[in-house]
Amino acid sequence: MSGHGTPIPMTSRPCGPLTGEAVVPGDKSISHRSLILGALAVGETKISGLLEGEDVLDTAKAMRAFGAEVIEHGNGNWSVHGVGVGGFAEPDQVIDCGNSGTGVRLIMGCMATTPISATFTGDASLNKRPMARVTDPIALFGAQSVGRSGGRLPMTIVGAQDPVAVRYETPMPSAQVKSAVLLAGLNVPGQTVVVEKEATRDHTERMLAGFGAEISVRDTDEGREITLTGQPELKPQDIVVPRDPSSAAFPVCAALIVPGSDVLVPNIGLNPTRAGLFTTLKEMGADLTYENMREEGGEPVADLRARFSPDLKGIEVDPTRAASMIDEYPVLSVVASFAQGDTVMKGVKELRVKESDRIDAMAKGLRLNGVEVDEGDDWWVVKGLGHGNVPGGAICASELDHRIAMSFMVMGMAAQKPVSVDDGGPIATSFPIFEQLMGNLGSDLLRAEA
Repeated sequence: MSGHGTPIPMTSRPCGPLTGEAVVPGDKSISHRSLILGALAVGETKISGLLEGEDVLDTAKAMRAFGAEVIEHGNGNWSVHGVGVGGFAEPDQVIDCGNSGTGVRLIMGCMATTPISATFTGDASLNKRPMARVTDPIALFGAQSVGRSGGRLPMTIVGAQDPVAVRYETPMPSAQVKSAVLLAGLNVPGQTVVVEKEATRDHTERMLAGFGAEISVRDTDEGREITLTGQPELKPQDIVVPRDPSSAAFPVCAALIVPGSDVLVPNIGLNPTRAGLFTTLKEMGADLTYENMREEGGEPVADLRARFSPDLKGIEVDPTRAASMIDEYPVLSVVASFAQGDTVMKGVKELRVKESDRIDAMAKGLRLNGVEVDEGDDWWVVKGLGHGNVPGGAICASELDHRIAMSFMVMGMAAQKPVSVDDGGPIATSFPIFEQLMGNLGSDLLRAEA
């Protein structure tokens, strides 16, 4: 069952051309950070275009629980009256972060250096996911954590009484871990330093600078070094959230594999640490173009046009690109099924500790739909069948994972037979308008089994 209610079986049937404009929701990563940094600023932060999916709404509830005033004004417009760095109050209740690993890990970081305690939980999926990757580094600041075996939620974090600055080298490429450490460093005297061997999405660094923190980034022999000077007074901001490239991935990829399609996805954030999927699709031969390129709020933005691309070729995806597209590998594997030849994806072990083991979930579903997949701990290969040759016809397990569910819905639009998932409910966590948006483009999605 889904983490937020009764299972919702969904089916995607082969459809005609997808055409029109796909206005996808606001960027989830920036939405989370807008609420959190707004709560840590002094004064009123105004946010427009906030993603109002369940994950982000859970973060909004959490910021209220820590004492910030978070107000919804309608149509994606929100305001946050912050309490300042170090100003969090101790919550009265357990903080439920639903399905959001980003939400819980960033919030753990930003409260870890304030002398308060908070208990965190989530849905069935989140409570299986590893938290030691955050609790280990925040322990260096002086925070304590007590959770279930294996570092799982529910978990109580006791913030440090006298936090000390740290230098931390991230053991895996993870924007969540990096961000948690930087947010913890805000309430610490001195400089907190994070070194990452592989660059990950840099929204936290960009937004901290925008809110007035003293932060610098430089490339060294050890990797990308980020230095944050602690105890700033963050200044409230007016934030326009760009459209989410991870959500844009679904109408874009669907347009590439459904004959006759021509879809425009406006106002997409093209931060170079997020745009790896689009680069990869172009290398496969996708008819994908950027229009009206510009900059908004320090982030590069463009309108994406995706057209049916019948001659896609399998490639070996550059493994150094993995961090910039880690959430997009499931839907990339669907596109790879319709390409000619093998698509090889390496350096992707992070996929095994997302909302689900995404390699396992996609491999099982692709095989059920007639696509051959090889896999290892840190790699997988999808053996493409070419346009028009994917059988489909299966019911796949979504594993409480929104991206798995949406990826198989995309597959059903171009397969020979309908493709179903046992539960499409988790889609609401990140893309609550997915069904309506894809239906307006011309897809045939049903909340029922084929």
